[in-house]
This record gives sequence, structure tokens and C-alpha cells, in this order.
Amino acid sequence: MLARSLKKYFPVLSISFCILALTIFLPLKEVFPLTRTAEGIVSEVTDGDTIKLETKEGTKLKIRLYGLDAPESPKFNRKTGRINKPGQAFGKEAGDVLVSKILGKKVKVDVLGIDRYDRMVSIVWLGDRNINLEMVREGMAEAYKEYLRGPLKAQFLKAETEARIAKRGIWSLNEYERPSEFRKSQKIRG
Repeated sequence: MLARSLKKYFPVLSISFCILALTIFLPLKEVFPLTRTAEGIVSEVTDGDTIKLETKEGTKLKIRLYGLDAPESPKFNRKTGRINKPGQAFGKEAGDVLVSKILGKKVKVDVLGIDRYDRMVSIVWLGDRNINLEMVREGMAEAYKEYLRGPLKAQFLKAETEARIAKRGIWSLNEYERPSEFRKSQKIRG
């Protein structure tokens, strides 16, 4: 009943609401087998690990790429055009690589859950290419070890190890700060 009422007033929320309901009532490990899929055109790349997808029905979905954490890109004030939060080394590059891979292209997403920012945590597929894994393999992001689960964990860790050994992307830096640590330091600084 609640979902029907919400759908009447907020049709875009209907898919998100169903997935959110599943994640509230089921632990994440139990949600994995219940993966939902969506297809659409990538309308925006926010940064190296977040995109916006528009389905053929016109539903707009905010997607967080599963299994990786990309360096933070600088955040701009839309009114002034000035940077109001600094980014990390390779933050802009990671976003640019993701843009070149999927912006404006039709992709399929396997939704694994919802994060605390109401983004659909998903594997992004361009044909048979796992874009999430490619970003880690190319050194544009690290494997997000804290959130990796199940059979995908080994794949992401192996991809990161390959990138580290080859000194690709973030692993070419003399000093690398994990994005999670960078975010903490930005909160401390104000």
C-alpha cells in the first residue's frame, strides 16, 4: 500500500523503494542472490565511482560502482565555478577514464544493494565488460576491501594486485592516500 502511494507521487522512487526495502529487511549477503538489473544510458559520470543512469522509461538512477573506491575528484560550486573541496591525485583522471568508457552508452547494471547515500551499489556492464573491475585493473581505483563480499572479492583483489605490480594509475604515485582516509582528513580540516 505504501509503495503504491509513493509511486503515485514519486514514480522515480518505485524501483529504489523496492530495492531499499530488500536491503533493510535482508542482510547484504542475502541480497546478493536477489540481484536486480536495470538498463539505460549513462547520462552523467559524477566521479570515478559514481554515475547517473537513465532508463528507457525515463527513470533516473544514481549508481555507485561496487567493489572499488576511486580517488576523490575536486568538487565545484555550481554558482561560482570555483573549487570548494580539493581532490586527490588521479581523482579527475579516474572520472575522465570512466567518462571515456561509458558516458552516453547503454549499459546494464546488476544492483547489489543501496548505500547510505541512497545510491544503488552495482556492477556496471558494457556488453560483457565488467567496468568496475576494469577501473581497478587500470589503477584508476582501489579495491574497496571493506565492502567486498563473496566470489567477486578474489577478482577485485587480484585486479588491484596486478595494477600495483605494474604501477598503473594510483599505484604509480610515490605517496598514495586511500580515498577513505582522504575523506576523513577533509572532515577533520573542516
